[in-house]
Amino acid sequence: MKIIPAMDLMGGRCVRLQQGDFQRRTTYSADPLTVVRQFEQAGLQFLHLVDLDGAKTGEVVQWRLIEKIAAGTSLQIDFGGGVNSADTICRLFDCGVRQVTAGTIAVRAPDTVREWLDEFGPDRIVLGADTRDGKIAVAGWQEYHEMPLIGFIQSFVAMGVTSVISTDVSKDGLAQGPANALYQRIRQELPQVSLVASGGVRSLTDLHELKKLGVAGTIIGRALYDGQISLRQLRQLC
Repeated sequence: MKIIPAMDLMGGRCVRLQQGDFQRRTTYSADPLTVVRQFEQAGLQFLHLVDLDGAKTGEVVQWRLIEKIAAGTSLQIDFGGGVNSADTICRLFDCGVRQVTAGTIAVRAPDTVREWLDEFGPDRIVLGADTRDGKIAVAGWQEYHEMPLIGFIQSFVAMGVTSVISTDVSKDGLAQGPANALYQRIRQELPQVSLVASGGVRSLTDLHELKKLGVAGTIIGRALYDGQISLRQLRQLC
């Protein structure tokens, strides 16, 4: 199972939100690259990088910082937040981003995502399938759409998607435990999908439970920044 630290960018800083609420924001660092290098020094290999300003506005905002982070680390970066065109994806790949996550645009323009899958391949395009109370969350989790999560994912699997990141927004940023029942259901109904769980992780026990469910990776955010899980512990896992 991949251990993937999360880094959310807002206004040039590393922040974390609670349940996607932009008003419930904690700033952790004014120098995100230093934090990323600490991840790398601890033996981590991956990074889930999100431009929150981009997610909210619908287009990537933090270009200079993304370029700086990608150039300053060897971590494999999955990027999300405002990805809205093939040109944007090409620029991100040129910066050194490894994968992009299609979330909001997958709901609003699924045919565009199909074109990206054809152009860039399923190893470079990840589906973002975030949910709360049975609804699909988009636009930085500021909007919700009534559609079944499993059916939503299935429609993109039919297009060629092989990797999915799924966050239960109600769990995100609270460190109260991940949505194991949700991930178990996805694994049971879509066993062919490489699933990355996100949101709620608070301890090594949570990581072990997720591994038992068969998820391909787990994204860790607030628990890492608040010290509930240490980089030393993650170094041992890696």
